[in-house]
Amino acid sequence: MWYLVYPLGSTKNKVAAVLLKPMPQNKKEIQSFLGFSGYYRQHIKDFASIARPLYKLCDKDTVFEMTVDRVKAFESLRQALTTAPLLLMPDLKLPFKLYIDASGDGLGAALHEVQISNDKPVEGPICFISRQIKPTEARYGASQIGCLCLFWALEKLNYFLHMLRWQIAIQEYRGNMPIVHKDGDIHKNADGLSRWPLPSNIDNPAYVPEEDSPQIPIEGISVTDLNTTFFEEVRNSYTKDRNCRILCQLLNKDCKDNSQIHSLDEVWKKSYDEGRFHLLDGIIYHRTKHTCVMTVVN
Repeated sequence: MWYLVYPLGSTKNKVAAVLLKPMPQNKKEIQSFLGFSGYYRQHIKDFASIARPLYKLCDKDTVFEMTVDRVKAFESLRQALTTAPLLLMPDLKLPFKLYIDASGDGLGAALHEVQISNDKPVEGPICFISRQIKPTEARYGASQIGCLCLFWALEKLNYFLHMLRWQIAIQEYRGNMPIVHKDGDIHKNADGLSRWPLPSNIDNPAYVPEEDSPQIPIEGISVTDLNTTFFEEVRNSYTKDRNCRILCQLLNKDCKDNSQIHSLDEVWKKSYDEGRFHLLDGIIYHRTKHTCVMTVVN
């Protein structure tokens, strides 16, 4: 049977985006919740009968009031969404599907995987995450908030998706993770999470507090003319350095022999083991928490 709760780590963190959601305060929030839960209705026994009181609440002429039967329906659906048999145990050998959505209220993402059940491919969720947008993010345009949501989801789910930084991250994923646009009307899982997000506080496992950017004084600037031969010169420079030669081979997607890892100097090996090196168009980049720097051999 393929419906299993992932046993590694905290299961509560994987469903907190649903489990910690407050009681809906208006019809809009009810509709978002029904859109989200309805996306997984095939996994929830008696979904239609459980959700009936909430659907009736969405009628145009119905006054919003969370009566006992409606509260019970909400709690029952929320419980069904956060317990077996809904969540899959991820198989790291199979491809994942990451659904994301960003709105003026928040960010939401649902990580899915397609597994084989009774010789048929069946898609199911592994975990859900959401958070409110920060004041500084409220000024972002549609494209910016969409990119933010993608990067945030990759970062929070890095143990599944091997998180990389911004453009480098997206370009690295392009061969393994096609990015497809879907309208919100047919994108109810992530859409429901983003339009009814968890508050940005420590109770939300997906919350990341804003940090003050360090003020680093500039003591000098070195300017290099990036002419048409610059990047080719950088690539050629790697042949002069043993560590760079080894890294270029290890970071090549077609590389099947990792035995050379032990030939790296200790500092380089440590960064490689931490996933900080990335190869893009033949150029080695080194990622830290806040930057992604090109590697150049003098």
